[in-house]
Amino acid sequence: MYDDFAAVYDSLMDDFDYPAWARYYLSIIRAAECAPRTMCECGCGTGSLSVYFARAGLRLTASDLSEEMLRLAQIKARRAGVSIPFVRQDMRALELPRPVDAIAACCDAVNYLTDRDSVRAFFDGAFRFLKKGGVLAFDISSRDKLTRMDGAFYGEERDSVAYLWQNRMDPETRVLAMDLTFFVETEGGLYRRFEEHQLQRAHDVSELTAWLGESGFTDIRVYGDRTMSPPAEGEARIHFTAKKS
Repeated sequence: MYDDFAAVYDSLMDDFDYPAWARYYLSIIRAAECAPRTMCECGCGTGSLSVYFARAGLRLTASDLSEEMLRLAQIKARRAGVSIPFVRQDMRALELPRPVDAIAACCDAVNYLTDRDSVRAFFDGAFRFLKKGGVLAFDISSRDKLTRMDGAFYGEERDSVAYLWQNRMDPETRVLAMDLTFFVETEGGLYRRFEEHQLQRAHDVSELTAWLGESGFTDIRVYGDRTMSPPAEGEARIHFTAKKS
């Protein structure tokens, strides 16, 4: 997943405010009484957030499952003049050379963990590799948002890429299957077609907070979409922090 998509990912995310997201993540980590100096970012993608975390002075390790995403992330970090170790790693089997102050999983990374065992494996690993007093921070697309996407069809055409995107949700597992077809312009003016099949689970806030507690976390805080307040009803994005006391 994402290897072909990596080449067009940044162009499709050109309106995403990465500096604001990085500042927000650091603010909710600090609100949990943690002043991070070291961080691991799981599911870093092409490294756009990684660069801003590094520029904020964090000693950062960043990981992703896609080799192509990591290749592009390395190029981006080099051009930005920051030093970031990028590691190919499944967030369900987190391994770090030493504990860190904070672990972040941004932009739906936890939605891609589609069952309880996968989520618990990530939470357990994060707890293991956080220092005492360290903080796990992550966000999800809310259950309301993903449920509204069931049966939806999207499409967009840009200068050099177009895509079609269809969604269907399994009502029992609450897993949303997203089928995407991309058409990317080549140097000869022809278009190359490729397909992506992605799965996200519509997690409940209550189950995630329970699983965090089962993994040993305390001081679990839940916020609305880049706010410092609890999520409003129907909120599209929800942020969490949890502490290793």
